[in-house]
Amino acid sequence: MTAPFRVVSYGLDESDAGFRVVEDAVRAAGAGILAAGDGGDSRYRVRTLTVTYPGPAADLRAALPGAGDSAAGTPVRSVGTAVVPAAVCGPGPKLLVLDVDSTLIKQEVIELLAAYAGREAEVAAVTEAAMRGELDFARSLHARVAVLAGLPEAVLDKVGAQIELSEGAEVMVEAFLGAGHLVAVVSGGFSQILDPLAARLRLTHAKANLLEIRDGLLTGRVSGPVIDRAEKERSLRRWAQDAGIPLERTIAVGDGANDLDMLGAAGLGVAFNAKPAVRAAADAAIDLPYLDIVRHFAGI
Repeated sequence: MTAPFRVVSYGLDESDAGFRVVEDAVRAAGAGILAAGDGGDSRYRVRTLTVTYPGPAADLRAALPGAGDSAAGTPVRSVGTAVVPAAVCGPGPKLLVLDVDSTLIKQEVIELLAAYAGREAEVAAVTEAAMRGELDFARSLHARVAVLAGLPEAVLDKVGAQIELSEGAEVMVEAFLGAGHLVAVVSGGFSQILDPLAARLRLTHAKANLLEIRDGLLTGRVSGPVIDRAEKERSLRRWAQDAGIPLERTIAVGDGANDLDMLGAAGLGVAFNAKPAVRAAADAAIDLPYLDIVRHFAGI
């Protein structure tokens, strides 16, 4: 018998019907329910079941309704469910690592910058293909950054002022940090935009690409190696090791193909309003715009 873990369901439905379906499925799969609790607020509802199960969390996840359902065009379920391993929802410090564009924030920064060069639609199409995994991320980033050549450095401040955090992001970060956990971000975006945001949120770590600037103008290049999917995973592993936190107590959240490696390495990989391939690979998927649902997975 494994240590107790949690089944966390969330949704907008004001009735209990969706939660009852999950609870019935948990029992039918052979799990024992030790406790149940309700959470959420006026935006969404959460039901948390503490369960015992004679096997790994992944096996129970596969037995629940909708598990692994990620085909293109599939309607969003009224109730989403995450099966959270004991290490993630149990005691001890944890590390939360977030993607930035379209995860921590609502926008894609490269598209905001490209708008100042009159190339937003072109760049947005490349970004979308890269996030679906259809293009090599590093190559696509170099191509998109190239269109920024000649823009004045001042556009970085203008774009920084346009950034909007995803709903619930600040609440979630404060909750994790306040509970003694670590919160980090690793981004295929740009340090000039991310660093002020990371300082404002008091994040533990922040890593992104650095746009090259000469004589007050963007050169259309990045300095140093590109932060790609492999580097995102390496960052998660390195930060966890440096803090003495086992990988089993890490959570990674992202939306695109360049997040797949870190989602796979984490104790719990969460797809946030993600591309179909990412939803299919993740341990849990949030299909609502509320990023702070993640804190319920960690019992915060």
